[in-house]
Amino acid sequence: PEPPEGGWGWVVMLAAMWCNGAVFGIQNSCGVLFVSMLRLFGSSEDKQLVFKTAWVSSLSMGMIFFCSPIVSIFTDLFGCRKVAVTGAAVGLVGLLLSSFVSTIEPLYFTYGILFACGCSFSYQPSLVILGHYFKKRLGLVNGIVTAGSSLFTVSLPFLLRVLINSVGLCKTLRVLCILMFVLFLAGFTYKPLVPNTKEKEGGKKGKSKFPPAKKICNFSIFKVLSYRIWAFGVPAALFGYFVPYVHLMNHVEDRFHSSVPKEVLLLCLGITSGVGRLVFGRVADYIPGAKKIYLQVASFFCIGLMSMMIPLCNVFGALVAVCLFMGLFDGCFICIMAPIAFELVGAQDVSQAIGFLLGLMSVPMTVGPPIAGLLRDKLGTYDVAFYLAGVPPIIGGAVLCFIPWVHERQKLKERAKPADGETTERMLENESTLASDTTEKTDKELDSGF
Repeated sequence: PEPPEGGWGWVVMLAAMWCNGAVFGIQNSCGVLFVSMLRLFGSSEDKQLVFKTAWVSSLSMGMIFFCSPIVSIFTDLFGCRKVAVTGAAVGLVGLLLSSFVSTIEPLYFTYGILFACGCSFSYQPSLVILGHYFKKRLGLVNGIVTAGSSLFTVSLPFLLRVLINSVGLCKTLRVLCILMFVLFLAGFTYKPLVPNTKEKEGGKKGKSKFPPAKKICNFSIFKVLSYRIWAFGVPAALFGYFVPYVHLMNHVEDRFHSSVPKEVLLLCLGITSGVGRLVFGRVADYIPGAKKIYLQVASFFCIGLMSMMIPLCNVFGALVAVCLFMGLFDGCFICIMAPIAFELVGAQDVSQAIGFLLGLMSVPMTVGPPIAGLLRDKLGTYDVAFYLAGVPPIIGGAVLCFIPWVHERQKLKERAKPADGETTERMLENESTLASDTTEKTDKELDSGF
């Protein structure tokens, strides 16, 4: 059905906004949790302390994206509502179990895997369900929804700092469980307007029937060349993307000690990221077709340059300016993910298109922060880690520049195919007409001969 462009869709938008806020607000505030974990679980004798602790936050962010292809399949089979509610419940259990650990190793499973998998199952349906209710306003709505993570990123670091100082890390994690419980309730608002694959296969009689494997895993989207470039170009750009979120707080403590309010940097990232999502989400609605990709190209170039600028900032004010620009273009990159996917593969395949992309993004986002932590342990400084983190976004952005050109060529070929088919049909019709005329003439000659 045609999207209603509103109605119950506004309630769904608010629920999806809370989802983005709860999931990525916690993830983006991991720098505060990271410093607390170093103090609580670490010792001065451990020479690989930063490397081992970085794996907790890195695994968590990576698993959110790694599970995405599986989540997209479940979303197609069972619908957005069931998947989102189940995911929020699993995430709640994982976060609650994380609050009872006494060493760093169990957090790899409870926080890095269980909590993150739950977040993944609740996050992706929030992107898909918006396409049920909006089409013309999809860019704007995506901007508002993804701005939810910015609002939480702005407020959570200060709240976490107060909670950790007053009640400790473990009880702070229990307080965060409230966010996941509200997310569990929000999932019930995802009323689908398009039947899922299982319902379609079941038919009108209501029989529960699973579709064939080919329909469950839709690898045919990789036949679209422009999508292939996008699906591999974006992950290539993200090897250093998550490094500042994990290590920036510790880098500031190393360089400026406790003389500066380091949480202000996450505040700057969150505020300008929210502004970027709202502004660029609306701008994307006015950019035709695959040319929206140029916004992502610009964002990657800026993110790469800003990452390289971090070690050069010897004044805290300069670091604030860097974070303001980085947050603005981070918001630009995120808010137009779904609109670009709709342009490249169409509405029917968008769920798995986003799922496969996020799954491929998981690898670079997982390995980047631990490598940066290892460099910090070996070199005693984050400078080289931040310089290297800025290189992949620039290379990946350059690769994405080719997508609009490739996409236009694909469209021209698709338009040419029906024309060729029509020409062939006309030729066959002409041949059949000539053949029938010849037959009629032959019959008349035979009749006259007898």
